[in-house]
Amino acid sequence: MKRKLIVAVSVVGMMAGVAACGNGDDGKAKAEAGPKEITVWVMDGSAPKAWIDAVNAEFSAKHPGVTVKVETQQWKGIQEKVTTALSENTPPDVLELGNTQTAGYAVTGGLADLTKDKAKLGADAWAKGMLASAEIDGKLYSAPWYAANRVVVYDKKAYAKAGVTPPTTREEWVAGLEKLKAADPASQPIYLPGQSWYVLAGFIWDEGGDLAVKDGAKWKGGLATPQAASAIDFYKKLQSFSTAPKDKDEATPQQSTDIVPKGGVSSWIGLGWEAGGAEKALKDAGKEADFGYFPIPGKTADKPGTVFLGGSNLAIAERSKNKELAKEWLALAAGKDQMTKYAAETKGALLPNQVGANFAPPAGSFAEAMAKAGANGKITPVTAGWANVETEPNPIKDFMTKVLNGTDPAKAGADADAEIAKRINQ
Repeated sequence: MKRKLIVAVSVVGMMAGVAACGNGDDGKAKAEAGPKEITVWVMDGSAPKAWIDAVNAEFSAKHPGVTVKVETQQWKGIQEKVTTALSENTPPDVLELGNTQTAGYAVTGGLADLTKDKAKLGADAWAKGMLASAEIDGKLYSAPWYAANRVVVYDKKAYAKAGVTPPTTREEWVAGLEKLKAADPASQPIYLPGQSWYVLAGFIWDEGGDLAVKDGAKWKGGLATPQAASAIDFYKKLQSFSTAPKDKDEATPQQSTDIVPKGGVSSWIGLGWEAGGAEKALKDAGKEADFGYFPIPGKTADKPGTVFLGGSNLAIAERSKNKELAKEWLALAAGKDQMTKYAAETKGALLPNQVGANFAPPAGSFAEAMAKAGANGKITPVTAGWANVETEPNPIKDFMTKVLNGTDPAKAGADADAEIAKRINQ
């Protein structure tokens, strides 16, 4: 799938205009008395046509005479467009939001409170890791829709040559990298740039820490902690097997299309669209991809490592004139029947919002590894200010580069935490 399908988009500069909005009650009776139409915004690539048609057909059967107008939006510039739309009197009724966006739009008053509609929407079946991004301070502001996460992509021939099998623990992972290095000193056992902070986040979560934590009414950074120190220490160990730059992330240069196709990489950590991109790039270069996949190993074999779940939610605009109809549509779209169809349409490239709807992926596929890893997924801290943390220069990336270059983790963590606290509490 394309990158735009599965990369969560962070909100920047949150919507002062939405905060001043009313609740849209004026004219509500008049709107409900007239011709019925609900508008749904979905992002380009998120909703397969067959699936959206099926949802609308089921909705229309229950609500004859009500038209569903589906409008496809582009990721570029979407934050500004959504901000403007939510401040107007005729916003889209239902709209897709990146899962790290939802908190920002909710706290500014742009999204309808769906807490009392949990049972109607089927919230009890939603995956807890995805649900976390839809709730703020105990209130529900959206329905989780889909998510995706990273797995380890490996060259089967390189692993076979070194006698390495997919590991299930961190210890086995490092031992395998050592064997790969011994078998082919000219190759990188793993390509891991110094600033792949979503990977580090998983290690921090494995240690019981977090990137930031609530401290009374405010937030504080979580990098000057023993948990973060242990996590970056393990990351540093992995990164020692790579010649990737310590001051760049996985997209600079793009690992899947700029690095892997050149050869000399036995494994790397990536998303589904990256694996597909690498396969295409190798094919275009007259080579053949022979990839295997496994979840990022955890500290013990009983469960894989924690991973970041990037994805999208479906929300209802607070100023919608058709909230009840919008809730009916949302209940269908986010329910088990339609999510099962969604998973089948996307062929396992995305994780549906509930385990019961999971697509049965082929054995050995990326989708299979992603589903196993996704069961232990989390998201970044749920607060509107988190978007400010991700803005470049990202203090988490700076922390990683400093430690990889020799700075004491406690010192680098304290510096990063000061910047995180400054940004997250804005």
